[in-house]
Amino acid sequence: MVEIRIPATSANLGSGFDSIGLALNLHNTVGLEEADRLTIRSLDGVPIPLDEHSLVYRAACRLYDVCGRRVDGFAIEQRSRIPMARGLGSSSACIVGGLMGANELLGRPLDRAALVDLATEIEGHPDNVAPALLGGFVASAVEAGRVYTVRRTLPEGKLAFAVMIPDFPLRTAEARAVLPEQVSHADAIYNLSRTSLLTAALLEGRYELLAVAMGDRLHQPYRLPLIDHAESWFAAAKEAGAYASAISGAGSSLLSVLPASRAEAFRPQAEGWLRQNRLDGWRFQLFGIDNEGASVV
Repeated sequence: MVEIRIPATSANLGSGFDSIGLALNLHNTVGLEEADRLTIRSLDGVPIPLDEHSLVYRAACRLYDVCGRRVDGFAIEQRSRIPMARGLGSSSACIVGGLMGANELLGRPLDRAALVDLATEIEGHPDNVAPALLGGFVASAVEAGRVYTVRRTLPEGKLAFAVMIPDFPLRTAEARAVLPEQVSHADAIYNLSRTSLLTAALLEGRYELLAVAMGDRLHQPYRLPLIDHAESWFAAAKEAGAYASAISGAGSSLLSVLPASRAEAFRPQAEGWLRQNRLDGWRFQLFGIDNEGASVV
């Protein structure tokens, strides 16, 4: 059985809607081998689909189809540390795990770029699957069915990523349903300028610019009302020393970017905010960057 380790991801980072993402050092693992029928096991007791609805299974079958190979079934084992439907790339981790596992079983017929294309076809957009596969910070664009990416490592020990994880899910379909079909020219320019600044600031280490660069008018103003206490947390995170905060992916998790040197001092302030607001079911976690991406264990 081949085993794949896949990182969590946080997409958008405010202004980079459907195009920017980074990998975090929280991981799922997927084990995969050919079998005469489909069997799926959750090794950690997390509820997952145990039939043909499994994204791991569907992704693996898609790669076999692309390669013209027939398979009767798979034995799949999963460990799921990435919380589901919280904007941290749990579905992308399943897709990437299935694709990479199948690719290994077939002798690696597809390179990483082809895997990104295939993962994007399944997921619908590259902002999570690209950093899950490639690691680090990734900017992506889709043209005529092909995904174009620029991937860069971020220096370890410089940034910390504080994540507030609410006790309720927010499905991507629900989060997309509140978005307008059209936006103003002014709002488009606002995001274009900030996405450019976001990319440059991260690559140049100009982290003080993130407060402006992570500003957004395309999706967050419409999604924030779906996440109670989000704006209160953004204000508290800024006061505690975060450069900037954003909805992680489609939500419901909230991501704050801060200096790594502030991480341990940030934790008690975050936990105090949770107590003050009586959010007993919410969780707070600190992560670093994962510059490796999905890998064979």
